Amino acid sequence: MLSLRDLADLVTKKLQKDLFVGAELYGKKDDGLYPCRVLKIVENGVGKTQYEVALLGENKKITENAILHGEDLVWKKTPFNRKILKSFIRESTCRSIPWVLHEKLAQKHGISTDLPEELRSKFFLQGGQLVNRTKKRKNENRNNVGEANGESGKFKRNKGETGKPDASKEENNQPEDEPVKYPIDDLLVKPGPDDPLFTDRPSPSRDFNVPMDCIGDLLMVWDFCSSFSRVLNLWPFSLEDFENAICHKDSNLVLIVETHSALLRILIKDDGEYSLALQNKKRKSKISLITWTEYVCDFLEMINVTELCSCMTTIKRGHYGLLDANAKLGILRELVCHALETDLIRGKLDDLIEQRRALGATVRGEALEYARKKREEKEQLKGESNGLVVKENSMESTGSNPHMAENGEENGDMMEEVISSRQSNAFVNSRKQLNGQSKKGEKQKLDPKVEAENITNSNEKEEQKQLTGEKKEDQEKKSKEKREQRKEYFKREMEKRSIRTNPLGKDRDYNRYWWFRRDGRIFVESSDSKQWGYYCAKEEVDALMSSLNPKGERESSSTTAGKILS
Repeated sequence: MLSLRDLADLVTKKLQKDLFVGAELYGKKDDGLYPCRVLKIVENGVGKTQYEVALLGENKKITENAILHGEDLVWKKTPFNRKILKSFIRESTCRSIPWVLHEKLAQKHGISTDLPEELRSKFFLQGGQLVNRTKKRKNENRNNVGEANGESGKFKRNKGETGKPDASKEENNQPEDEPVKYPIDDLLVKPGPDDPLFTDRPSPSRDFNVPMDCIGDLLMVWDFCSSFSRVLNLWPFSLEDFENAICHKDSNLVLIVETHSALLRILIKDDGEYSLALQNKKRKSKISLITWTEYVCDFLEMINVTELCSCMTTIKRGHYGLLDANAKLGILRELVCHALETDLIRGKLDDLIEQRRALGATVRGEALEYARKKREEKEQLKGESNGLVVKENSMESTGSNPHMAENGEENGDMMEEVISSRQSNAFVNSRKQLNGQSKKGEKQKLDPKVEAENITNSNEKEEQKQLTGEKKEDQEKKSKEKREQRKEYFKREMEKRSIRTNPLGKDRDYNRYWWFRRDGRIFVESSDSKQWGYYCAKEEVDALMSSLNPKGERESSSTTAGKILS
């Protein structure tokens, strides 16, 4: 059973090793490296797999076909990086170690949900859930022992009180239901007597200007342009303005022209396939309001997507605005996907990752330093209290009897006299009585002075303790406020360096909830990505929160509900 990191590494190696039809990579031939596309997988029966590939020339045109071995084919860039694979694995599974696919996803792709042979001795399926045999056995044994001990104690108690065992338990010999440990799968949650009143899920608004199947592309393109506006040299714009611009019929709308031009410039600066295509056509690298459609057509020729290539005639005639929203957003989607592969964007992402790591290290360092100081303060207070106890004990043993030294000397003299003249017992006894009387008299004379000094000292100590206590409270309050300010600062800095936008979470029906930092609405995406909606009013968000059940894994306060609240 692999961890998430190991599983992502394994999938990456598998994708690099096992090529698939349609994969575009580089092949070694005649001591050179050429771009190619896998056309067919050839099994020669010897144990080595060969691949029929098409060598690609300019504009991805096929020049010739060749048969190459797997070791002769290399990826210039991995098809998916580790972060994308990790995110895909999390969204596709409902349990980790061992990893279990969502039932709907498994049915959609025809993947068997039966347990592998090596796991059947450790796990089994019960009610659609994967159960660990060892843990279940331990829980049953623990419950049996607890029930046996509880029944014996109760039986004795009932017998001592009434002389008869509890008749209700003899009638009901059924075992008590085990308490459910929440959160569990949302679809298995049943209403309980202590549950609050959950409201009905409010209907989201769906008044979009673009077609429903274009909302995902609209949000993706807008979020990318907003997140990388500085790299693109593009002034940020609102989602509402972008949506209106897509629906507008003007062919040279400023926002549309600037967005296309910024994305095309990124591809030109990368010196990649698009830059070579422009060099072959001897085009200038400067994009203007008049020539921007020509660069768009060159890009469409390069990617050779059938659905989008059919729009080239309309664009060349100067009627870009007459294209439907699907085509416009499709072109922008492809531009964004190619821009993400450029070295400029990847370098920016690497910088953001390093900055986030540095901020995280600073936060952890400050937390450790604060914990160390608190620990040292506790140890110091503990040492001071121990020192005070020792000092008080010594004062009680010596300082409370100021005549101890004198008594010691007198007693020493008295002992010498007793040793030298043992026969004069009467004289010694009389002297002891006289010494006792003199001690009592001196003690009575000195006791009032000692008590007055002790009272003044105790009052001064109490006043000092109050002053120090107030100072410490003020210092702790100020330090707490400072820590809260630092936390808010680091949170804002982390948000500024956002790498990608992830969904807030899911509800019981696997609908995904999205929130974008530059737009105040909460968007809702259906599980099949065919329906979209949004909540914008505070009352709608409050009603949405009241409809989420925290007992479910997806709707719990630690996932969807907690992120919406924050």
